[in-house]
Amino acid sequence: MENTSTAVQAPFSSSVAPSDPRHADARPLSDAALDTIARKISETALVAGIGESTRFSRETFGVQDRLLHRLVHHHGFRALAIQDTVAAADALDRYVRSGDGSAASALDGAWLPWRTAEMATTLEWIREFNHDHPNDPVRILGVKPAQTRLEDYDAVLDHVRRSAPELAAELASHLDPIRTAHHTDEHVQRHRGTHPGRPFAEHARDALALVRSLPGLGHDDVLARMRGIVDYHERSVAGRSDYAGDAAAWAEAIGDHQRRTGTRVVYWDGIAHTSATATTLGMAPENGPRPSVGGMLRQAYGDAYVSVAIGFHHGDLGVTVVPEPGADLIDATLGQVDLPAHWLDLRHDDVRRRWDGPAKLRVIGGVYDPSRDAVAHTAVASLADAFDVLIHFREASAVRWLP
Repeated sequence: MENTSTAVQAPFSSSVAPSDPRHADARPLSDAALDTIARKISETALVAGIGESTRFSRETFGVQDRLLHRLVHHHGFRALAIQDTVAAADALDRYVRSGDGSAASALDGAWLPWRTAEMATTLEWIREFNHDHPNDPVRILGVKPAQTRLEDYDAVLDHVRRSAPELAAELASHLDPIRTAHHTDEHVQRHRGTHPGRPFAEHARDALALVRSLPGLGHDDVLARMRGIVDYHERSVAGRSDYAGDAAAWAEAIGDHQRRTGTRVVYWDGIAHTSATATTLGMAPENGPRPSVGGMLRQAYGDAYVSVAIGFHHGDLGVTVVPEPGADLIDATLGQVDLPAHWLDLRHDDVRRRWDGPAKLRVIGGVYDPSRDAVAHTAVASLADAFDVLIHFREASAVRWLP
């Protein structure tokens, strides 16, 4: 288990002059550069974590996609792991293997950040690849264990309407508000001011108590579904008051697939999860360094886990306009390079020596508030231990959301 007790030191300073000699380490990002990055990843990686600082940028997602293309077509990677449930990823996997339906319909049950035109395009090309390589397909897997689904709420309500109709309205008063979390996470609702007020986990527990009070037997399945609903809300970001996921379980899901199939895996997620070391979130510094999925994978795989971080300086992401980063963020230093996009190879000894140190990297999620931009970051104790490659865009633009 990764030692998470070490405190992150003072952040890597980005208050440097434009003539900072480290800027000579930057290389323009181009198709040839992406070929090089993919080749460097493939030299050692069984699992490649490609993380982005925001899920709302066309540019950062585009690099994830273009690297995936190269790793699949030229270097034998045959699995894409994403932050979503087993059930949601299974729907995507069925689409890319069978081609039935549409990419957009396959994404209907996916986590909201995946429901974009860009992700649909990615699924379409994976489907085309699998059509041409039926005996060597790319698979899609979710790192989150099976979770409750909307049909579970319906099944519980239907049972109560049949067996105790006088309690149906009371049960619905608990379940109707909280099922909205499957479309917009509870903590995001709180940030946007659309949350109905009472914590969803409390509603879920009251609903469970009501179901348990039903007379008679024969509703074990309903109780199991209701317990799953409670578990879903208690383990959410809002329920736990913690933005960190279950790093050990997510890493094990990836590692289990890799070991069982012998295939090489690309893991897409936010940089706080793909980092090869523990991370501290600026919005919750009191929690200290938390284990990351990438950190668990680095422990298990050593250099066979490679970590790539994709960030940006500023931009209009549609859902929000992100200003230039504060001087204490590494994004500010990277943004001084006079290129629209560039990359650094931190595994090169000289580059590592010049760039390594404690660092803060910008992160923009669903609860981002420009007025609190100073806390929108993740901190690592060693930049070069956390990430093997940095890719940086000067300006970012918005993804296109599916209807």
